[in-house]
Amino acid sequence: MPIRVEDDDWSDSDDEVVAGVETDVLLGVPDGSVESDNDLRDAAVSRIGGLPALLPSREPPFPSSQCNNCSNPMELLVQIWCPFEDSTMDRALYIWGCARASCQRQPRSVRAWRALRYNAEYAAKLEKKKARKDAQRKAAGPAPVNDANPFSVSNPRRVVPTNSSSDKMQTPAAPSPFGLGDQIFGQASNSPFEPSPAEEVDKDDDQSDDESEASSTEDSLITAMASTTIQESPWMAAPSYPATYLSTMTEYIPPVPKTKIPENARMEDSADDDKGGKDGSWGLEAYENTLKVDLVFERFTKRINHAADQCLRYELKGTPLPFASDKVFEALFPAPPQDPLPVTGAAFKVVSPVKRSYNVSSIPHCSVCKSSRVFECQLMPNLINVLRAAAKDKDTDSDRKLTDAERIKAVQDALKSNQTSDRRGMEWGTCMVFSCEKDCCLDEDGKDARECWREEHVLVQWDE
Repeated sequence: MPIRVEDDDWSDSDDEVVAGVETDVLLGVPDGSVESDNDLRDAAVSRIGGLPALLPSREPPFPSSQCNNCSNPMELLVQIWCPFEDSTMDRALYIWGCARASCQRQPRSVRAWRALRYNAEYAAKLEKKKARKDAQRKAAGPAPVNDANPFSVSNPRRVVPTNSSSDKMQTPAAPSPFGLGDQIFGQASNSPFEPSPAEEVDKDDDQSDDESEASSTEDSLITAMASTTIQESPWMAAPSYPATYLSTMTEYIPPVPKTKIPENARMEDSADDDKGGKDGSWGLEAYENTLKVDLVFERFTKRINHAADQCLRYELKGTPLPFASDKVFEALFPAPPQDPLPVTGAAFKVVSPVKRSYNVSSIPHCSVCKSSRVFECQLMPNLINVLRAAAKDKDTDSDRKLTDAERIKAVQDALKSNQTSDRRGMEWGTCMVFSCEKDCCLDEDGKDARECWREEHVLVQWDE
């Protein structure tokens, strides 16, 4: 079971979180191109790029994917299948981003939408499961309270659809301390990004129930296959990156290796350098004191280097990993008030490192139910590299199919396009998504609805 690593506090003096443990964070990593038409249409298949597999039965308005600055349609960055455990609603998260240079560092050039749809078959199954557990609990007496994270790797949420590419949807195992790291693929585990394996369907069900519901389990329990077709809609003509499977792994922080000093090693003092002063130490010290080191970025880099291919970090109600010490960091991790420093030598005072506590009070509440929003996930810098590489591979494949005349015309068109449009390229360091704490699904009258399409709050830390 993953060990909870507390990141709610941030201090300039912190070296790193506890090493040699698994955390509650799920990492999304690329896992090959999506070539199956069924998977492209299946909302339960998490992906990087591609066109969205829309979950609601009624097609959402196309302006949902438009940039609020240039009003142009944006490319889908990721689509995440992330239903809540023991919820009657299927759930997916969609994040779009604008790559126009003029839209970088502008508000709402990255947008996130949450889609919910009622799953009648799964709701009926939950009722049976609840009734059976209530009966068992009544017979066994009081049970201890279980506060397990519903988004941990033990989430028994769905059955793999028979038409999905199961070889691509297997989740890579968590890195191990035995040198295998995050290179292990092919071991199945449950996560909010992917449908759960078939064996996770209630093992406590009666055999007769299993037989009578066998056909409906595969055909109607999973209602994630996109029920709307985008063949004749604006969504089909939207710009997109090539689709890549998004697999998951549990974040593992390896222990710090111990450095062994050879017995015959010679230790030299940097103060022996004769480049400054009598002892030479002042030159180095003065140089170091003039460096402006961003400790937040340093910590960010150190953390993600344990799994450099991560494109996404997912931890519902967890703590985001800040990219840099900017306004976003100051808002999420505000410094506590401190007493003013003394102005006289007699009142010399030792100042302890500042402890910052994570605080979401600056995040706007849900616009529908007015509940607080909580951190759900964040996009990582490697996602830009993956999208760029996929687009480049696509262009290379297209060039191979062109005749010389067609290739020349394509180059001329590209040159004209560069003269009349913005340069393209995303420049963010991380994009944090905060979603409704209650995962509300209400209609205009405030009543429970069977499906919804809601925009959530995104904070972007830009790459300097």
